[in-house]
Amino acid sequence: MTTMIMVYKRREHNIQRESKANISMREDMKLNANYISNNGMAVAKIFNTREITKATNNFSKHNLLGSGGFGEVFKAVLDDGRVTAVKRAKPGSTKGAAQIINEVRILCQVNHRSLVQLLGCCVELDLQPILVYEFVPNGTLFDHIHNRHAKTDPLSWRRRLAIAYQTAEGLAYLHTSAIPRIYHRDVKSSNILLNEKFDAKVADFGLSRLVVTETSHITTCAQGTLGYLDPEYYINFQLTDKSDVYSFGVVLLELLTSKKAIDFNREEEDVNLVVYVKKLLREERLLEAIDSELKEGADQLVLETIKALGSLAVACLDERRQNRPSMKHVAEEIEYIISIVDQNNGVVPLS
Repeated sequence: MTTMIMVYKRREHNIQRESKANISMREDMKLNANYISNNGMAVAKIFNTREITKATNNFSKHNLLGSGGFGEVFKAVLDDGRVTAVKRAKPGSTKGAAQIINEVRILCQVNHRSLVQLLGCCVELDLQPILVYEFVPNGTLFDHIHNRHAKTDPLSWRRRLAIAYQTAEGLAYLHTSAIPRIYHRDVKSSNILLNEKFDAKVADFGLSRLVVTETSHITTCAQGTLGYLDPEYYINFQLTDKSDVYSFGVVLLELLTSKKAIDFNREEEDVNLVVYVKKLLREERLLEAIDSELKEGADQLVLETIKALGSLAVACLDERRQNRPSMKHVAEEIEYIISIVDQNNGVVPLS
């Protein structure tokens, strides 16, 4: 009986925290009856429980697109026929609820073709906070690199470069053009979505932080994903734009090698992809790590561009953050590599 009372009280406490979070969000985001506004402009719609329940077919498992530690994403069809993605915290997950509220706050501040677009949210008190964003039909970069089906073609070298460039552009926008600036804090291949043209969209801003001070870093507990986490951030709890640069460097290695950031099926000393690639680089054997499908039939110029992206990845992964390039510089370098590949293929660059 005592145990049941404790469980009930804990559940009641969680519900109260979720309700307070929703109330706080309504105050912070200046919500009215229909839209979220930012600087007086409507940027996203407020949905009600009925609309969300109908759109997801009552959160049917048949509509489930993906599930993480704290949240679930469902395919949804709105009353106007638009296909969207609906993200909600797992029932009872106060951490998941907080991340979704944070994600709405962040996405209300941004507008870039390489960032997933917020369409709206639902913050009614009797429901976990819900995020509604554009449906991106081709899944994640992680799936196309690591969970590829026999029926799907592998990503070409040119397409991988385009995905890298688009992702870098999106992150550079967050770091330099967004007001206030934003650190993503969880850059990884499973947070990069691919649309119908295989263009990249950076997603999942649940851990992201707004930079509202003039300091170069935010002091906060280290959060992120094993294998992508900036070692300096992990040690000194100082989150900077260069923390995202490090994580992006790991994504570049995934694009180059088609290997996972962490894989316990590899030899013990090679479990961590960064450690594995740096070891081969020291031994001047970098090409051994490259995906064999990329090397097959590649001419010398293509191999040189592969090496160039490898060198850029290693620069992003420098253990000292001040030695890492900015995301803006990274995007420019990838754009230059793409221009070389296109010239080699006889593609005339747009003026």
